[in-house]
Amino acid sequence: VEISSQLPPSEAIGEDLEENSVMATARRLLICFFGVFFSYLLYALVQEKIAKTDFGGEKFKFFGFLVFSQAIVNLSVAAIACYLFHMKPSMKPIRLYSFLALSSMGSMLASNSALAYITFPMQVLGKSCKPIPVLLLGLLFAKKKHHISKFFNVLLIVCGVALFMYSEHKKPKESEQSGWSLGFGEVLLVVSLFLDGLTGSIQDHLKTKRPAGRKIAPYEMMFSVNAWTILILGIGLLLTQEYVKAFGFISRHPEVTYNLFEFGITSAIGQIFIYQTITAFGPLTCSIITTTRKFFTILASVIVFGNSLITRQWIGVVLVFLGLGLDVYFSYKTRSAHSKHPSTTNTESKQFSNHSS
Repeated sequence: VEISSQLPPSEAIGEDLEENSVMATARRLLICFFGVFFSYLLYALVQEKIAKTDFGGEKFKFFGFLVFSQAIVNLSVAAIACYLFHMKPSMKPIRLYSFLALSSMGSMLASNSALAYITFPMQVLGKSCKPIPVLLLGLLFAKKKHHISKFFNVLLIVCGVALFMYSEHKKPKESEQSGWSLGFGEVLLVVSLFLDGLTGSIQDHLKTKRPAGRKIAPYEMMFSVNAWTILILGIGLLLTQEYVKAFGFISRHPEVTYNLFEFGITSAIGQIFIYQTITAFGPLTCSIITTTRKFFTILASVIVFGNSLITRQWIGVVLVFLGLGLDVYFSYKTRSAHSKHPSTTNTESKQFSNHSS
């Protein structure tokens, strides 16, 4: 009697389905990874190109107009997503959404304006220090208690930034000073980080104010925040007449139009991929991807634009990303400990917003 070594048809089909499921998950993860990685890498390079390029003896300094044009593209993409997924975005509650737009808009204005005074790697490194304002604002206003690991991670980040910013001159000029200095560009970064922390707090408050049983999807928030940004910033551009100067610059240098469009579309596509990553694989995976892409953004800036770093600054970069990596790891351990009582909606919406910048 021959004994068949083959699996029963039902078990063979089950194994095939499981293998196909793993392959599909791996493909989706790769698509999300490369989507986030390349869209925000291009976004960062275009941002540096707009801010640093010499267009016939003048530079683009109309950062209010830059954020306004970015908000228009983001709003258009969010509107299409809301239509496709049958969502009905609302600009209410007015007070919270307008404050949220003001804080996120202010953060983008400050970080973009900082590029006129500091190098792009410094800006990326500074914007990577979000755990610092989150920790400080949590301690000061929310009276939150943090594990000792959070303070250690923040200490690593602070040490890394200090090493990166330390300026050493054997014979300082009048306009230079040796040691650690804080210029206007660095002040703008601090303002941007503070507003990032404020944005997170407003988002948390907004989620507590939503109607019972209703989730605020990131596409809805993306639509509402950008709609308010366009309204508020549009009034500001009219009052300051910055739009007149910006259009004058564009008429003299029409090649910048493509850069402005590319800046907006890469930002919007990056946000779409971030949302897809969070919904499919969770905020931890998204944190790993975005932290990785920030490091390679600095590397790309060094290669493409020649922003050379000395050994001490590279050590500072490593310390910052080590602190960020440990923060991701300990956050994962904390979430695992509380996995019996998950809060997916709040976590996803917060992570979506935090990763998009």
